[in-house]
Amino acid sequence: MSKHSRSWLVKRINRLLMPGFTRVEFADFWMGDQFCSLVFTLSNLPLLVCTYAKGFDPGWHGECGNKAAIWPAAFVLAQLPLFIRFVQSVRRYADSGLNTHLINGGKYASGIVSYLFYYLWRHHGGRGTFFALWILFNTIYALYAGTWDLLMDWSLMKPRAKHRFLRDDLLYTNYVWLYYVTIVLNIILRFAWVIYIPALGPDNYLRSFIVGTIEVFRRVLWNFYRLENEHLGNVDQYRVTREVPLPYSLEESRELSDDEDDEDKRSAKDSK
Repeated sequence: MSKHSRSWLVKRINRLLMPGFTRVEFADFWMGDQFCSLVFTLSNLPLLVCTYAKGFDPGWHGECGNKAAIWPAAFVLAQLPLFIRFVQSVRRYADSGLNTHLINGGKYASGIVSYLFYYLWRHHGGRGTFFALWILFNTIYALYAGTWDLLMDWSLMKPRAKHRFLRDDLLYTNYVWLYYVTIVLNIILRFAWVIYIPALGPDNYLRSFIVGTIEVFRRVLWNFYRLENEHLGNVDQYRVTREVPLPYSLEESRELSDDEDDEDKRSAKDSK
């Protein structure tokens, strides 16, 4: 990574850690969304520090696992990217007055609540109230976020579009079928958390790793269509253009050119 790229990354991370104090730009909330897919990494930092401090003692499960006293630290780090995006959404609403930013903030708020009940369930164990509330709010969050992906982040699901249930303008025109595949795949991957539900099966740490890996893969797919949608939006608003618009119509240009040619011919005759 070049020095300029490193400087840009550090600057954006600094802006992420101080949400709400500055105007939110595309790079800010795009970077925030990337960190939302790194919950597995962030939430396991307390576990890593604890097990390292204990010298990887065989009894680390009891002192460093989900039932240990350090679980609030894991929750705080897990919800931190969602909290940052929530604050960014509120700031964008304050700057623009658009209610869509508050609706987007509600998505991240539901994610924070779902993580809270997940960690409460893992800490207390059993299949009681916390387990039921976690399933309820995680379902809400998955449907909320999946719908937002399709309708807002990707601007798809338009039944009267030139490409049915997609949109009129597409960049990946040679692979239109991939849009439909990705729509279905994105919804399925949003529900990857259901592998936590069975009482029997792989260890919870392995399941967490699987879910974390799936989420990173989903985010890669999401990025293709999110950046495509942003670019097309910039083209529509002339922030960037495929072709620079001319300040006159081609028809007017032809008529002007014909008039000039006629005038040149008359001038040539007069000179003779």
